[in-house]
Amino acid sequence: MLKKYHFIAIGGIGMSGLAKYLLEDGHSVSGSDIVDSKYIDAIKKMGANVNIGHAESNLPNDTDTVVVSTAIRDTNPELQKAKKLGKQIFHRSDLLAEVAHKAQNDNKTFIGFAGTHGKTTTSGMASYVLDMGGAEPAFVVGGIVPEIHTNAQHKRGAYFIAELDESDGTLVKYSPDILVINNLEEDHLDFYKNGMPDILKTFNTAVAKAKKTIINIDDAGARSVNGTNMITFGIKNNADYMAKNIVSAPNGTNFDVYYRGKKLTNITLELTGLHNVYNALSVIAALGEAGVDINKIKSHFKTFSGMGRRFQKVYEFDRIQIYDDYAHHPTEINAVLDSAATKFGKQNIVAVFQPHRYTRLKGLWNEFMGAFSNAGRVIVTDVFEASEDPIPGITGRDFAAQAKFEYMPGKIEEVAKQIIPTLKPGNVVVGLGAGTITALGKFIKEQTQMHVK
Repeated sequence: MLKKYHFIAIGGIGMSGLAKYLLEDGHSVSGSDIVDSKYIDAIKKMGANVNIGHAESNLPNDTDTVVVSTAIRDTNPELQKAKKLGKQIFHRSDLLAEVAHKAQNDNKTFIGFAGTHGKTTTSGMASYVLDMGGAEPAFVVGGIVPEIHTNAQHKRGAYFIAELDESDGTLVKYSPDILVINNLEEDHLDFYKNGMPDILKTFNTAVAKAKKTIINIDDAGARSVNGTNMITFGIKNNADYMAKNIVSAPNGTNFDVYYRGKKLTNITLELTGLHNVYNALSVIAALGEAGVDINKIKSHFKTFSGMGRRFQKVYEFDRIQIYDDYAHHPTEINAVLDSAATKFGKQNIVAVFQPHRYTRLKGLWNEFMGAFSNAGRVIVTDVFEASEDPIPGITGRDFAAQAKFEYMPGKIEEVAKQIIPTLKPGNVVVGLGAGTITALGKFIKEQTQMHVK
């Protein structure tokens, strides 16, 4: 039965993806957000009615279901109206679980990618290689898939791919046919107050609900998950799916894939870095377990250029390149900078780090200290608070001072103005973080083009 959905904060990457999926499935979608964005533009073109700003009048009286993200507070006027009218209220994860369950009822294999790092890249890579291979997968992921140019699509193929977020414990709502766990580390300590024990509790519950689980045997956190019917992948330790004979170069990576001791295929990636070998291996394992002939789609791994906001080149001027990356955890930052240094040389890398959340910076302070060894220069901005209250002594200035990094205060537009005069030809600027740092390239472009004019 077709329904009418209203999204509060529809412009986020996850919310907009679900809205697109529902629109393609024939449902009616409306929504609101505090700022306009390219994601909202895309939804509007598909027929959604979206208002900028939150107000009671934005919510149509005939809406069946109201969808909210974790960031929406009880004081939101649209949410208050929905409660008065007795509307069904779904968290984003509730809707994704419903969509996934419907896909399974339509005989699609539900493959969910989870873990601390790599969820967006792996779910996007799986969607990409299947789509390029003609399998027409349905998917909802946390980034824009290259070539397909969307973060979600509703198609009639045999697979449903989704990125499953663990940040607020909602991972336990899903029952995938195949659950992939790339790695597990301490993160989201605002929710997981006791660290790894709490994280493992959530993942153990999720594993119990999955028909089959695939884990990275080389990762201590993933190895700690308990469950039956576990499939393994890895490089260092013996596993069901293994990458061997890895050859890394500035322009890509090549490796052999072995399945239970027998060579399965050879894979070439445009992406660099050992973390991307693990990413590709997890996708191969997941698709292999889903019955996909890897040799029929192997060529598409080579053309996968990476997800939006994953080491994405956004601008270049005067032989200075600007990249944007969503990395906001020490392990992610280290992996990105290692890959960048391999490609461009450590001395050329200028890392611009915007800490994301006070709780994350506090909880992983020492880990962040050691995450920038592959950068020739490190600049730290103010913390992107993500609706959190400040914590005394946990600031960008404090962190930069202790780590002996440069500190640049102010909004990202102001940071861009401070950075530009200090850059030299050959520099590769990498913006790192999950907040407003993504606009660094845009502001540098505006300022340099204004200067030229």
